[in-house]
Amino acid sequence: MSSSEPCDLAMGLAGGYLIGSIPASFLIAKAFGVDIRTIGSGNVGATNVLRALGPKAGIPAVLCDAGKGVAAVLLARWLLPGGGPLGPVVFPLLCGFTAVLGHSFTFWLRFKGGKGVATGAGMFAALAPVPLAGSLAVFALVVALTRYVSLASMTAALALNVFIALWMPESRVALMSVALPLALFVCFRHRDNIRRLRAGTESKLGQSSTGGAP
Repeated sequence: MSSSEPCDLAMGLAGGYLIGSIPASFLIAKAFGVDIRTIGSGNVGATNVLRALGPKAGIPAVLCDAGKGVAAVLLARWLLPGGGPLGPVVFPLLCGFTAVLGHSFTFWLRFKGGKGVATGAGMFAALAPVPLAGSLAVFALVVALTRYVSLASMTAALALNVFIALWMPESRVALMSVALPLALFVCFRHRDNIRRLRAGTESKLGQSSTGGAP
C-alpha cells in the first residue's frame, strides 16, 4: 500500500457519503414550491416526489438520486483506479454504499432521507449493468402485477443478487458482499411499508401515498 492510499480510501468513502447526502429530491420539490416532507408520505425520496408532483418533478428526482450512486463509483475509480487493498470492485462498491447511506441519512435534513433504492440502482448501473437490467425488469413486473412500488423495490433489490450470481460469476463474491447487505438495508428501510402490506393498507401506485419507496 502506498502512503497516499489510506487517504484516498478515506476520501472515497467520505466523498461517497457527501455525494449521497445531497438532498436532490428535496431540492427539486422545493423548486416547485413544495416541502416534500409535508406532503404524501413525507419521505424525502423520488417516489414521494413522483406521487405528489407528477413526472415533471418525479423523473428528474429519480435521475438525480440514481446519479448520486453513479458519481460515487466514478469518484472511487478516479481516486484509486485499482481500488488499492480493497480491489477494483469492492472499493467502488463501498463508496456507492456510503452514497446510499448519505441519501438515507443526510445531515442536511437532520439525518432524514430516502430509502436508497434509486441511489443503489445508480451504483450498480455503473458496476453491474446487466444484472441491474434484470432487477429493473423484476421491478417493472411486480409494479405491473401489484401496483405496490415498495414491494417492487424490495423484490428487485433481492433479485439483483440472484442475477449477479447467475451472470457475473467471476466477481459475484465481491459484488454480493455489498449487494446483499444493500438489499437487507432496503428491506429494513421499508419496514413500515411491510407492516402496511401485511395489513392490506399500503398505497398502490396511483393512489395517495402513505409511504414512499426510493
